[in-house]
Formats: sequence, C-alpha cells, structure tokens
Amino acid sequence: MPVASAQPPAHPIVLHAARLLEIESGKLLAPGELLVKGEQIVEAGSVVARPSGTEFIDLGDRTLLPGLIDAHVHLFLHPGAEDMQTIEESVPQRTILAVLAARDDLMAGFTAERDMGTEGAGSADTAVRNAINDGLIPGPRLRISGNAVDILGGHEDANRYNPAQRVLPNATRANNAAELVDVIREQFKEGADFIKIYETGDDSFVDGRFSTPYQYTEAELRTAVEEAARVGRRIAVHATGEPRTLYAARAGVASIDHADQLSDETMRLMREKQIFAVPAFTISEHFADHASTPSEAKRQRLLVDLHGQEFHKQLAAGVPIAAGSDVGPFSHGTQAREFVLMVKYGMTPLAALQAGTLHGAKLLGWEHQIGALKSGYLADVIAVPGNPLEDVRVLQQVAFVMKGGVVYRSIQFK
Repeated sequence: MPVASAQPPAHPIVLHAARLLEIESGKLLAPGELLVKGEQIVEAGSVVARPSGTEFIDLGDRTLLPGLIDAHVHLFLHPGAEDMQTIEESVPQRTILAVLAARDDLMAGFTAERDMGTEGAGSADTAVRNAINDGLIPGPRLRISGNAVDILGGHEDANRYNPAQRVLPNATRANNAAELVDVIREQFKEGADFIKIYETGDDSFVDGRFSTPYQYTEAELRTAVEEAARVGRRIAVHATGEPRTLYAARAGVASIDHADQLSDETMRLMREKQIFAVPAFTISEHFADHASTPSEAKRQRLLVDLHGQEFHKQLAAGVPIAAGSDVGPFSHGTQAREFVLMVKYGMTPLAALQAGTLHGAKLLGWEHQIGALKSGYLADVIAVPGNPLEDVRVLQQVAFVMKGGVVYRSIQFK
C-alpha cells in the first residue's frame, strides 16, 4: 500500500514566507505566498487567496524557491571505494541503499534528479523510480538511464583488475554502431528514460595539457542519437575534452556532462543547439580532497582549476548550463555544494539557481511542469533561510520540502 504522505491533502494549503523568488526574472516578492491545491500551484504572489478550509503554513524569515534539480546523480553509489562497492555489494543491497539515497536527496531539497547510471546494477533504477512514482517510497522525480554504455577497455571496464578474475564492468558494453543500437533498445525495454554514454576516459594532465581518449566516433554517436530519437528520447554523454566533446555536439546529444574543456566550435554548437553542459564541480573537489597520494591530489586540483578557468569561457560563450553534482561517491543530500562552486567559478547566484531549476527542468523533459513557482506548475517547493541571491550557501540549509503538494520535511520555524 502507498504510504499515507504520498498523497496530497484534499484541502488547500497556503505557504507563507518572508520572501518568494520568481526564478525567471530574479525578482523577490516580500512577503511571498503560494496557494497549493492537490499536486499543483494555483496562485503565487505577495498575497494569495485563502479558500474555505485552507491550511496556513507560516515559514517565517525564509525564502520560497522551486524544488532543486540535480541533473547528474548516482543513487547506486555511496562514499567509499567506488570500484569495490560494486563488487562486494549485491544488487539487492545496492538497491536498498539507493532507496535511502533518494530519500536523503529529497530531504535536502532536490525534488527532481537525473540518475546517470547504476554502475553495474543494470535496470534496478527502474524499480526505484517506479516505487517513488507509485508513492511507495519518498524520493525525487527521476529520469533514469539504467547502466551506462561503454566500450571494451573503456572508462568503466574494470581495467585495473587481474583479467583472469573476469571482474564485470560497471557499464554495458557496445563496441560499434550496431551494438549501440542493440544496447539502446534493451535499455529502453528495461525502463530507461534516456541513455548515458561514456565518450571519453581516462583523463590525463601532463605538462600542463589536458588529454583524454575518445570511445565512440562522431558517426557512432550520431547513430545512438538517431536511435534514441526514434522513440522520442535522448542521449547524454560523459565527455571532458576535445575533439570528443565536439563529436557529441555535432551528433546532437542532450547534454555533455563534466565538459572540462570545450573548443570555440563546440561551445558555438552547444549554444545554437541548446545542448547543456553539466559541470559537476563537486565531485572534482571531492576527489581532490580525498586523493590517495599527494601527487594525485595535486593532479586533481590542477584539473579542478583548469575546469574553473574553462567554465568562465563557457559562460561567456553562452553555453547552456544545468546543475549536476555527480553525487554518490560523496554523501547524498549534501550536493547543494554544487551551487556554491558554480558561483565560485563565475556564475551569479541567480544564474546558478536557474541552472538548478529552470534549466534542469528543460533537460529532464519537464519544462513548464517544474522548475518555477507558477500557477499550473507542480507544487515542488522548498524554503531556505535568508536570501539565496545574497548568499547561495543557504541552499545547504533547506528546512522545508514539498513535492507534488506533499510536505516531506518541515522543521519548526521561529
């Protein structure tokens, strides 16, 4: 049976706070109110109607915001040795942990997410998404990809182990265009909403130069994009450098995730085709802070600094940006750090918020449904202390979470 809290109450709810952010314009309403009925927002403004039987929730000196959207998560990973957990933990155990991760992300204010590969757990994310949709467990709205797709000897092919042990890869193998089509069809059959492809890896940084080998040709990526489009779906790629990111942009993928280094031509195509870059700064910071050796820490910090410099160029070039943290190797529910880092590396707080709301909604295919506090939109709402346009760090202090008209978190306000 669905849990009782999975259904919005029959009576209307008014949310009141000191401020409400109109995310498209950046205008702050003071005070701010929302009238919610069922799953949807009915009215937003400084003062809204109060129909008979309305429940009034006063959130005090807080700012009402759309629910946050993380466009790059790994529900099936947790802190620790990433390669070992996929070997030592069974898929049922990893699925239970993924359920807990989804809950933690929701409670931190992330009401929608894109899961970028189960890292060897196959289509187990289908079950997690469906259980959330059916109201059986709490979690964000999910777009899922099942296993990511990789080549023999590629980025996620267990390359560091004794070959005689035949350690399974953390992705599904496809070595050419025909195999890509087969794998894509199988992934969609098993419930995937989109396909994630590893286009580059492993990265290296030698003598001040960034380099990474490609895995699929432009023609192969184009075949993948066309096959996904045949059923109205899209491709996302893990791609960090040139000319591999250019192959992806020319092929017409939905997003280039990580996007450490992009050429002028790649950025031009991404702007024209509205292909999102998803920077995932938080995972890079995590790897730098938790490197196994001083030399590895130095290498990771060089890569982070390079990405920050390149990010300035991408912003100047008008590349669309969606917020995505790559959470999993670091603790779920802590990924609002991504907004802090996007501001550190050149975004305004408003632009960072738009990347994690409006742009995320568009990338996930939920444009005009979530990502803003507007009449007719789903009631995915959070509240944070203070003013996030002045200090984006307040996104790390979410104390109220509503998804689809259901209150999942509400800490007492003074």
